[in-house]
Amino acid sequence: MIKVGIAGFGTIGRVVARHIEASDLPLTLAAVSAGDRTRAEAAMAQLQAPVPILDTAELVARCDVIVDSAPTAAFRDIAETTLRAGKTLVTVSGAALMQWPEAVDLARAHDGRIILATGALLGLDAVRAAAIGTIHSVTMVTRKPVKSLIKAEHVVRNQIDLSSLTAPLKIFEGTAREGAVAFPANVNVAAALGMAGVGPDRTRLEIWADPALERNTHRIVVDADSARLELAIENVPTDENPGTGRITALSLVAALQDLVSPIRIGT
Repeated sequence: MIKVGIAGFGTIGRVVARHIEASDLPLTLAAVSAGDRTRAEAAMAQLQAPVPILDTAELVARCDVIVDSAPTAAFRDIAETTLRAGKTLVTVSGAALMQWPEAVDLARAHDGRIILATGALLGLDAVRAAAIGTIHSVTMVTRKPVKSLIKAEHVVRNQIDLSSLTAPLKIFEGTAREGAVAFPANVNVAAALGMAGVGPDRTRLEIWADPALERNTHRIVVDADSARLELAIENVPTDENPGTGRITALSLVAALQDLVSPIRIGT
């Protein structure tokens, strides 16, 4: 039985916990950590079998696998503690991982492992396969409802007024790496795409605020010597956090299932 710990018991972490409880696979929820202990205790009371709420060091010591669903600012502390202990880290924080490439060396040195789940994206298997050959270009256009972007760091820092927007507005254009710096909590999908394909510096990204949208949407075009890929996804946002799609937590659950399932679908 693999003991799973969840670092960050918010919107995503609670969904992962419920799915672990309902699973008949050899996975068990051993503990969680949380920035807001009071809210975490209230959420924990809703589980069938409540588990301890610990700090990061205690969480890692007690568990085999750590699911990172904490805010981006906490990523490095969680990742470093997990990897130094030789444990497995499952995360969707592609932007944070891209900005800290030393994490891979740390995992290698301590026999740890990093699993970057697909999150709110699709087609990463095909992009990874295309990267074995030659990829000529990768572009991604992200369009989000205003409510998903109004608190984004780039928007606040540059005083971009989205409150009275009546038409789509392009608020960013650049590389996936530049996007990860400008929107550390909003472009994990672009970071993951960059790392899976031609690299974040050659992956082009546009971000639009669109008042007509209700869902976070991504359109990706990959031109390679093996195939031309056109991928589109419309993610249903969570009620608690409009910037997070419901499928993000489910991708973490799927990654956990892959660790123990007798069959794995996809590369």
